[in-house]
Amino acid sequence: MRSILSIIKGPFMPSSLFAKRSAYRGTARTSLRARLHVLVLLLLTLPATASPLFGPIAEVLRHPRCMNCHTVTDFPRQGDERRRHAQLVMRGEDGHGAPTLPCAACHQDTNIDHAGVPGAPHWHLAPLSMGWEGLTDTQLCQTLIDRSRNGDRSIDSLLEHMRSDPLVLWGWNPGAGRTLPPLTHPQFMDALQAWRAAGAPC
Repeated sequence: MRSILSIIKGPFMPSSLFAKRSAYRGTARTSLRARLHVLVLLLLTLPATASPLFGPIAEVLRHPRCMNCHTVTDFPRQGDERRRHAQLVMRGEDGHGAPTLPCAACHQDTNIDHAGVPGAPHWHLAPLSMGWEGLTDTQLCQTLIDRSRNGDRSIDSLLEHMRSDPLVLWGWNPGAGRTLPPLTHPQFMDALQAWRAAGAPC
C-alpha cells in the first residue's frame, strides 16, 4: 500500500514541487516564530503605562516641595531648581544630617520667613529606599506601595501619612517665596482616595 505522502506527491505533484512547497512552509513557520519573538521583545522593552489615577498624585510627589527631600543622593536639595543644599549639608546615617550639622540646627518646627528657612516638626530626609528621583510614574507608584521600602505602611497608612504628617503638610505651607504643589491638599487627598478605591493601581 502506498503511503499517503506518495499519493499526495504523485502523479498530481512532482517530487521537486512537493519538496519546494515543504521547504517554503518550513521557512514561513520559522519566519513567523522569529517575528513573534521580536514582537515579544519589543513589548517587554516598552515602558509600562501608568494608571491615569496615579498621574495627578505623581505630579504632586514630583514637585520640589516633596522631591527635594525624597532624593537618591547623600544630601538634600533646595529651591524649585533643586540645587544641592547650601553649607554642604549631608544626609547622615539616619536622614537627620551629620552629627556636626544636623537638620534641626537650622530647621525649627515652623518656617522662619525673615531668614528664609523652612521648618516643620521632625525635619529630615526621606530614607534612600523612598528616593523618587529618576522614576517613571509606574516605578514611583510601585515604590510608594512597597512595604519593604515605605516603612511597612499599608495603603490606608500611606493615606493617613499624607493627610496628617506635619512634614507632608508643610508642602502646602512652605513659607514665603516657595511655590506650591499643583493640587491643593484637599484635591491631593481626593486623588489619593480615588486611587485607593480603585485598588491603588500602578
